[in-house]
Amino acid sequence: DQALQEADRCVSCGICVATCPAHMGIPAYIEAIRNDDLNQGMRILYETNPFPEVCGRVCTHKCETVCSISHRGDPVSIRWLKRYIADQIPEHEYAAILDSPQEETGKKVAIIGAGPAGLSAAYYLRLQGHTVVIFEAQPEAGGMMRYGIPEYRLPYDQLDKDIKYIKHLGVKIRTETRVGRDISLESLHKDFDIIYAATGLHEGRSTRAKGSDHPKVYQAVNLLRDFTKGLEIPYEAPVVVIGGGNVAMDIARTLARLHMQKMGRVDITLTCLETEDIMPADREEIVEAREEGIQIIPGYGPLEVVSNGDTLKGLKTVRCVSVFDENGRFNPKFDHSDTQFLPASIIVEAIGQGMDLSYIPESIKKEMKTDARGRIQVDAYYQTSLPWFFAGGDIIEGPDVIHAIANGHTAAKRIDHILRGEQ
Repeated sequence: DQALQEADRCVSCGICVATCPAHMGIPAYIEAIRNDDLNQGMRILYETNPFPEVCGRVCTHKCETVCSISHRGDPVSIRWLKRYIADQIPEHEYAAILDSPQEETGKKVAIIGAGPAGLSAAYYLRLQGHTVVIFEAQPEAGGMMRYGIPEYRLPYDQLDKDIKYIKHLGVKIRTETRVGRDISLESLHKDFDIIYAATGLHEGRSTRAKGSDHPKVYQAVNLLRDFTKGLEIPYEAPVVVIGGGNVAMDIARTLARLHMQKMGRVDITLTCLETEDIMPADREEIVEAREEGIQIIPGYGPLEVVSNGDTLKGLKTVRCVSVFDENGRFNPKFDHSDTQFLPASIIVEAIGQGMDLSYIPESIKKEMKTDARGRIQVDAYYQTSLPWFFAGGDIIEGPDVIHAIANGHTAAKRIDHILRGEQ
């Protein structure tokens, strides 16, 4: 049995636990596999992470980078072992294996956003007996797990398996309900004891290169969201994708599949500021993108979107000699004697995402502590300067599923203390 052989390689040193943002009990669930007690393995997973199917597939698995046995070979396949446990246990057995909610407390929590942070907080708060209602703008729950990660990486049925169990506990999710449009933050404050905002990063960021306001320049997050919803997205060749992270890889590989389906060939070039050794995308994503026929040109930045009226011609790029300054701040430097022209019918920008906090009225924003850039300030438990308002997930930590899940759990513990009067 492959899983047993892999589990036997673990020496239970525990270094991985400290590196995991959720501090999952990795040696303990691997030990459960060794003991052929997958039910116990499942209980250990859910102590810190209610998304074993998701994280078994798309977690950044930083735990594996510090695995002590990697000094003499490959690290233990920690992420795969997590997935193995979740895949072996059918959905209908979860309720018998995992904890049930405690007695109802009569306390109510509103969560804005049904992404990994919001759903994680909802799970742990519901277990404590609190009433939890999530308000979600999109037609389905999942946040960026559904609308930002393509199905070939995270099958929707596996995502739904994790979400269904959270709903089974009694968490209510009101989809297609945008706070600030369909319901006001003030009315939530009136009706609920605590609000936890976990609205994610759904706004694409522009390169602001000359000509980047051309109608044939698109945002990766918008295209991925539309594709998930079954809408037609532009794919005309050649395509240039700007960005070196996983979102750039996701849109490039999604478009590559469309190219093969519609044209029988792939005509996509991906370019980014970073040299390949420091590209933020997972190594396997880069390797698989190349295998799918995507050309990757690292170390170049966008200089100008070249067009003739409505017709896009391509992207002029310039070599990037350094991305960060001596203080580690993002401050790219370029060699303008080294430029390239990449022909393109469409260009997709995937250089990061921003947040939309327009649902917070000015009257409440004024009372809330923010930093110099206007970002919400929170303490170690994701509580803002307003005692009834918590904020977490990508809007605080940046885009990473496992960090968002950990945020939600941490916030839930603090919210539970407050609701019980245990300051």
